Amino acid sequence: MMSLNLPDFGLKRKSTMFTEEHEAFRDVLSRFIAKEISPYVSQWDEANEFPRELYKKAADVGLLGIMFPEEYGGTGIDYPLSYLSAVELGRAGSGGINAGLMSHTIGTPPIAHLGSDELKARVIPSVLAGEKISALAITEPGGGSDVQNLKTVARRENGHYVLNGEKTFITSGMRADYYTVAVRTGETGMGGISLMLVEKGMEGFTQTPLHKMGWWASDTATLHFDNVKVPVENLIGGENAGFMGIMMNFNNERLFLASACYGHMLGVFEEALDWAKQRETFGKPLIHRQVIRHKFVDMAMKMQAVRAVLEELAQRLQLGESPITEICMAKNLATSTLEYVANECLQILGGAGYMRGTKVERIYRETKVMTIGGGSSEIMKDLASRQMGI
Repeated sequence: MMSLNLPDFGLKRKSTMFTEEHEAFRDVLSRFIAKEISPYVSQWDEANEFPRELYKKAADVGLLGIMFPEEYGGTGIDYPLSYLSAVELGRAGSGGINAGLMSHTIGTPPIAHLGSDELKARVIPSVLAGEKISALAITEPGGGSDVQNLKTVARRENGHYVLNGEKTFITSGMRADYYTVAVRTGETGMGGISLMLVEKGMEGFTQTPLHKMGWWASDTATLHFDNVKVPVENLIGGENAGFMGIMMNFNNERLFLASACYGHMLGVFEEALDWAKQRETFGKPLIHRQVIRHKFVDMAMKMQAVRAVLEELAQRLQLGESPITEICMAKNLATSTLEYVANECLQILGGAGYMRGTKVERIYRETKVMTIGGGSSEIMKDLASRQMGI
């Protein structure tokens, strides 16, 4: 799957699901990350942002177009490519940059799946070109991601909707140009939910920045809608038909998050291994200690299991399956394994791993948001159990 500077812990094998085109893209993406992201991760984390120019650079190598229609500048549906890109981005060791740079992967798909031809043509090409930034706004202050009980309301008046309410924990909430917002346009429950496009600068639309435990380089905000007038043409899909649009997003979002977790594991594993080779204790490098070698083997064993599950799911999704149960379980497997690996790597680095500027310190903090994004661990268990009929 990737070329690693590692002894053979079983993590160097190339996956058979990747074509020559996949491998060529991986090489391009790897060079892009090494040049444009990795050298600046700590700097951008401390600055709580990364340059907007990075979107254009990412678009130029084809990163932003993955999973979007070719007619709008995308690569088409390619789950193995989505998996590969998530892993490579994850290895760089900054979930914040990944979340902000790739927020369009949750903000724009409802438009691609349900939007009118006019809306697609107006929005998608500029996002995939890195000219505009897209965000998804579902979570609310009072109800989290309880989609069926949304309180943000939109009332239709003449040729527009009047929108009132709040959304919170929104990735790219400050800098986005386009916001795919879930609102209530009908009765209570899932049948009264619509999706609509809110654009930066609309009168009555304001944002408040939020400060987080991790993902520092990604801006996060609470959105406020005070009698915001949204043109009817910005409705995404039919009125009161937004619930399915929200649900359609989740398979790829959860697979991407789980795949990023695997990438994070590789990143901290590499960093800890380099440290263990160089750090001497009592006259010998750490890697000569049996307990340290065993830690690496235990981590690699668990990581291989995560990789195997994710690669199978990417292939099944590409074949048109919708293995919701397995995706929910895979996300929990990936996040819990990341927590284990990050902790073990922190123990290997010791005090150095507690210092800001290391991948281990950063990812150790960010394990928490990975268990929450796309649905918390308990939500994943509940969804899986319902799919299983238990």
